[in-house]
Amino acid sequence: MDGQGDLYDVDSDVPDLTGTVLLHNFEGFMDAGSAGRLVAEHLLDTLEHRVVARFDADRLIDYRARRPTMTYLTDHWESYAAPELAVHLVHDSEGMPFLLLTGPEPDREWERFTAAVGELIERWGVRLAVGFHGIPMGVPHTRPLEVTAHATRPDLVRDYRQVFSRIQVPASIANLLEFREGEAGRDAMGFAAHVPHYLSHSSYPAAALSLLDSIERATGLTLPAEPLREAKRKADVEIERQIAESDEVSEGVRALEHQYDSFAEAAGRNMLADPADMPTADELGSQFERFLAEQDGDR
Repeated sequence: MDGQGDLYDVDSDVPDLTGTVLLHNFEGFMDAGSAGRLVAEHLLDTLEHRVVARFDADRLIDYRARRPTMTYLTDHWESYAAPELAVHLVHDSEGMPFLLLTGPEPDREWERFTAAVGELIERWGVRLAVGFHGIPMGVPHTRPLEVTAHATRPDLVRDYRQVFSRIQVPASIANLLEFREGEAGRDAMGFAAHVPHYLSHSSYPAAALSLLDSIERATGLTLPAEPLREAKRKADVEIERQIAESDEVSEGVRALEHQYDSFAEAAGRNMLADPADMPTADELGSQFERFLAEQDGDR
């Protein structure tokens, strides 16, 4: 078989998608506040969709590193939750089609996988690929939440302030995909929502909303937001309640606010402090961390 087609199966009944966009989010890499996962789940929960391509999980996923779950009922195995790495054909609120690639990040054959995605991008005439996730930052939740944007062309991210200069980070399949798409001369970009590091292990809908807004502006899609807004309102109330009940947590947040505002004033605009200069998550108190863990368990 030519190319990387043995890595995936494609639905034979796919309409003309020339000029559409491909969104992608993979489980397993950094996703502070579960921001990227919340967006992906939200889109599939609220919009019409169907699977148009599936990748071979048996070849790409290390089952012993991330064991799938099985359900046992009385005297037999009732079900098995097989991992699925798939491309969904989704329609936005105005009926505009777009593609969403979701599932566990491949553990092996990264180059073949990114080449396979590139083949599908060419096959369907995709004009732009967009990844999204959350990263932990030393910022307070009471200040504007920023998004770092990167792309294969500077014009794609000219409206975003660049926080970082030159850094080295562990690779991810999403970033490699963007890199390889750039090498192939195709447009690709990614968004990383800045999540307060003391909230990074909890679901943080505010970050997901920021990602959703960035995706809309970059792609022109019309995406529903109200369920995420309602989740944000509930999360904000719980966070403020916990802070009000703990002097230790309140002092930690005020320290972050002071440092944030000092940097912003010095720069003449909102500016993020170096996380190394900010209080650590531990300094916000174990009480707050226990609260956040309890919230995750209730979801």
